[in-house]
Amino acid sequence: MGLPDSHPEAAEAKAAIMQTGTVPAILARQKMGGYWETKKDFYERTKYRGTVWQVIILAELGADGTDGRIKKACEFLLRFSQDRESGGFCYRGTPRDGGLHDCVIPCLTGNLVWSFLRFGYADDPRVKQGIQWITSHQRVDDGEGPAPKGWPYDRREPCWGKHTCLMGVVKSLKALAEIPASQRSAEAARTIQETAEYLLRHHIFRRSHALSQTARKQWLKFGFPTLWDSDALDVLLLLTRLGYQDRRMIEAAELVLAKQDKLGRWRLEDTFNGRTLVNIERKGKPSKWVTLNAIRALRAYFRTGMTFRHDPL
Repeated sequence: MGLPDSHPEAAEAKAAIMQTGTVPAILARQKMGGYWETKKDFYERTKYRGTVWQVIILAELGADGTDGRIKKACEFLLRFSQDRESGGFCYRGTPRDGGLHDCVIPCLTGNLVWSFLRFGYADDPRVKQGIQWITSHQRVDDGEGPAPKGWPYDRREPCWGKHTCLMGVVKSLKALAEIPASQRSAEAARTIQETAEYLLRHHIFRRSHALSQTARKQWLKFGFPTLWDSDALDVLLLLTRLGYQDRRMIEAAELVLAKQDKLGRWRLEDTFNGRTLVNIERKGKPSKWVTLNAIRALRAYFRTGMTFRHDPL
């Protein structure tokens, strides 16, 4: 609705997030040490149920970063998942604290940096180090040259290779977009421009060298939360939030508008329900979250003055 945080309705709604629904259900299953499931397996073996995933989901749901339980979870991951040497975040940790240097991956780094920024950690040196990892290491290779060499590129061909993983690009861009424009470094601004252009080159969900083909068919189905993955709505919302107005966004905007039902709602088409600790809405049913994100994206899109190539309805 565009209300400021100080507005009584907004304040009441934000307070309710911590009292009813999904957020308190997740927090109720947190262990004393600030983690979920097991202390050691915060990402990989407890996928979608471990600490990493709960922190991302809580950030997506607008949980209060000043809450002691949220702070304990953030501190747990900053201790056990962050690579002390580089600032990137690892999917596997060691007993000595700090993750394994060779297990740093871009989508996880972007997701956690974004989550920490949402929870008020913008001035924390460890989060600033994570931002620096993104601006120093995130690539946008498009299959036109040899695969990159050296650390961290040699360890994770699916993340880097000759064609950079789209999910890593989206999560890195999402993290940097969370930094207020006035506070972004020159390196952050440059990385935003490079990663946004990479997604635009793909018309958001197409193959950049064969635009008639879909890069990831899964991206045509809208979900919430997207966790490590993404979708066309997710990317359109991100680009419009950054103020982009480009004709290469038109097809994604048409796709979003075409999925609206007669009552003005959007359905939950893709979900991690059944694998996460707590289910969020029901697959195939109208989704408040997808509807909210669709409205946000389309409202920002139309504000740019862009028009459709044809009426999708």
